[in-house]
Amino acid sequence: MSSERRTFAIISHPDAGKTTLTEKLLLQGGAIHLAGEVKARGQARRARSDWMKIEQQRGISVTSSVMTFERGGITFNLLDTPGHEDFSEDTYRTLTAVDSAVMVIDAAKGIEPQTRKLFEVCRMRSVPIITFVNKVDREGRPGFDLLDEVADALALDVVPMSWPVGMGGLFEGVLDFATGAVSRPEGGSREFLGKVDENPEIPGEFAEEMELAQAGYPEFDVEAYRGGDMTPVYFGSALKNFGVVELIDALTRFAPPPRPQPADGGEIQPGRDEVSGFIFKVQANMDPQHRDRIAFMRLVSGTFKRGMKLTPSGLGKPIAVHSPIMFFAQDREIADSAEPGDIIGIPNHGTLRVGDSLSEKNDIRFTGLPNFAPEILRRVVLKDPTKTKQLRKALDDLSEEGVIQVFYPEIGAQWIVGVVGQLQLDVLVSRLEAEYKVEAMLEPAPFDTARWLKGPDKSLDEFENFNKGNLARDRDGDLVFMARSAWDVGYQQEKNPDLTFSATKER
Repeated sequence: MSSERRTFAIISHPDAGKTTLTEKLLLQGGAIHLAGEVKARGQARRARSDWMKIEQQRGISVTSSVMTFERGGITFNLLDTPGHEDFSEDTYRTLTAVDSAVMVIDAAKGIEPQTRKLFEVCRMRSVPIITFVNKVDREGRPGFDLLDEVADALALDVVPMSWPVGMGGLFEGVLDFATGAVSRPEGGSREFLGKVDENPEIPGEFAEEMELAQAGYPEFDVEAYRGGDMTPVYFGSALKNFGVVELIDALTRFAPPPRPQPADGGEIQPGRDEVSGFIFKVQANMDPQHRDRIAFMRLVSGTFKRGMKLTPSGLGKPIAVHSPIMFFAQDREIADSAEPGDIIGIPNHGTLRVGDSLSEKNDIRFTGLPNFAPEILRRVVLKDPTKTKQLRKALDDLSEEGVIQVFYPEIGAQWIVGVVGQLQLDVLVSRLEAEYKVEAMLEPAPFDTARWLKGPDKSLDEFENFNKGNLARDRDGDLVFMARSAWDVGYQQEKNPDLTFSATKER
């Protein structure tokens, strides 16, 4: 039943503790049995999760993983998002496939720039957010400062659901406002091992703080949270097990089951009989031996059965899905059936791409899977000019996956790649060499950003005649204005009021 599904992502800044929290959630759900399995270095981890060469070299996760676990009759689909500075569109698009998010904040650092960016995407889609303030067992900023920052920076009502009894050296546990009980640290490592003090004595200075915290914020309202206007805030320490069970309980009780998804003809409800879904990620070469290609599909409606025929919007002819995959990180199992909210992997040879809608009758087009205007543009220069054909194939493949965007200038032979974060460029060069045996260099492009052009044909033709040197086509053949600066974009918009210069493009 889809009402028993919770599909969510964890968003955070690097080092806020996302990997540790993910691991503890999986431990609680029985999906792993040993703390450290998700993070362990060496072959065991590489074999499962960090399969891409650049990930092995840098020790970070570049691609989003999907992890499924069960607890208390609820199936949780956790979509992991890359947490380093140079995150990619992959991260953005993962957020289109979830029904809610957990935002992890470091108690010492508060909200950092990347968290804000990810939050904006959640806001765009009204994705409800539960906030987890991590590392309260270390020295951190005062709880009220952190709450005020969340409220101001993200324009959300905040409701503390728990409160740390001291921080750092003074840390004596976490008070749950709903029960009035305190989870206490034990042993030399001062972890939470299950000791709950139901009639706690709170020292005077902390008692006053807690009364203020309870009285000074609005009551928690499930509807306001589900509408994306309010965030419940839990304080804890993923490393020391504080707040982890409370977080799972909050996801169980408050987080929405699979939500309707926006489509051309209106929203598609999860209760609709027809099976439908959309591809939010394509991953090639997860197994380099087989040159495989997996499309990740978020199931929106209907009960999917293995062997079913679905028609992708980009293709027009049905494909039979014989070997759908369910995921635990990079471990896979064949899925016999799936419900709305589930994520299944569909092996294919380049027929499915990001943004495709799949349905039984080919009459549904999901919306809201955007391409974002690139923030970095580079020219691609081949070291061996005879490999032009291989380069074109590689760039098409990688843009299909959402690793990069490719622009083919109307004048001039050098292709331009666009990315949202610097790391994507390193991934591009590394994968060109490792998977396509193409050596290429990236040179600065004369452009600063790109905008998709729309408008009446006559106005577009006139604009094209005057600006051919600044125009390119993307891989779909759509017209793109390559701008030398933000000023350039503004100037052209003023001069050409009939045209829209868009920073996003729906897939």
